Amino acid sequence: MQIAQPLQVAIEELSKLPGVGKKTALRLALHLIKTNDESVERLIKALQELKSKLRLCSRCFNLSEDELCEVCKSPKRDSSLLCVVEEASDVIAIERTNEFNGIYHVLGGVLSPLTGVGPDSLRIKELMKRFTQENIKEVLLALNPDTEGETTTLYLAKMIKPLGIKVTRIARGLPIGGDLEFSDEATIGRALNSRTEI
Repeated sequence: MQIAQPLQVAIEELSKLPGVGKKTALRLALHLIKTNDESVERLIKALQELKSKLRLCSRCFNLSEDELCEVCKSPKRDSSLLCVVEEASDVIAIERTNEFNGIYHVLGGVLSPLTGVGPDSLRIKELMKRFTQENIKEVLLALNPDTEGETTTLYLAKMIKPLGIKVTRIARGLPIGGDLEFSDEATIGRALNSRTEI
């Protein structure tokens, strides 16, 4: 079946987005065709401003409209507690919990020797520099519990501990609402080892 060129281009561009396949891209493109011009213009403007108005915070590398992000600018945050995350999306996820009141450092990825991502590819030098410039007492390593995340966590802990700074990691184990019988052995083992007193 021959598809009109503008529709084909839209499908190709939309399918480049993460998690969007060709079928979803087609549905999105057809939806945009049916949507009124005003809504489409708002979407176009939002996407343009996403690229033109957002930048990386010069201190923590979170997304920001200004030189410093809202977290770094806030005097209410505990600047002695630093949470290290992989990407800005992790900052958003943690902030949604309203449970963390410290500051952040976004690495921009994790160590992955198989894909050529080494320490120089990440913002590890910038992280280490912060320890000489800021009064950080604890570093919380909040990286994904996969192979690359674990490798990065161990690497960072080995670099930070000699500085006399407390290094912690987020707990791992069973999710709330999870079922023991359907959980794998590694998850149950981590939950047992990460137990806390009540």
